[in-house]
Amino acid sequence: MKKKKIISQDPLQQGYTYELSAGTGKEFPEIFQPQVTPQEMLEAGIMGGVYFLHGAEKEFPKSWFANAKISPDGKQHKELNFFNVKASQPRVEWERKGWIYKDDPRGWIQWYFRYYLGRRIQEEDERQIKRWFNFRRHASQVMTSCNIGDYGCHTRQRQALLHWAYDSRRM
Repeated sequence: MKKKKIISQDPLQQGYTYELSAGTGKEFPEIFQPQVTPQEMLEAGIMGGVYFLHGAEKEFPKSWFANAKISPDGKQHKELNFFNVKASQPRVEWERKGWIYKDDPRGWIQWYFRYYLGRRIQEEDERQIKRWFNFRRHASQVMTSCNIGDYGCHTRQRQALLHWAYDSRRM
């Protein structure tokens, strides 16, 4: 595969570039099996519709955003989330906890979208996949506490799972 160079248009990363070294949605390790694609996450509704704005979305395929739930005014709207709840912490909290890596200043979702697209950074990929794997404990809690399809049960946990590419709509 010929490596394709991507230039980020994200205001948080002016001048950042990376190469794609894997096919889109391919070459994932066996332990990392996300249940939803970036496009499915955006269409379902994540992060109150504000995750990728102001040019940050331009590095990804337009098709991912064709039916995305995007904030009309740049403000977070919980109604744009699939479960109609806010289920994320502010960025300042992510930074305080050391969850932000220099190559992905918007956090896990940005890492996942870039990983899905085909970017690979071995050490960071291993760290993020471990975080994703450990997040499954929330899926276990939803599955043991809620009936399948009961979207009113553990809504914040279900929305957070969707942010982490677990499809809690099927739990």
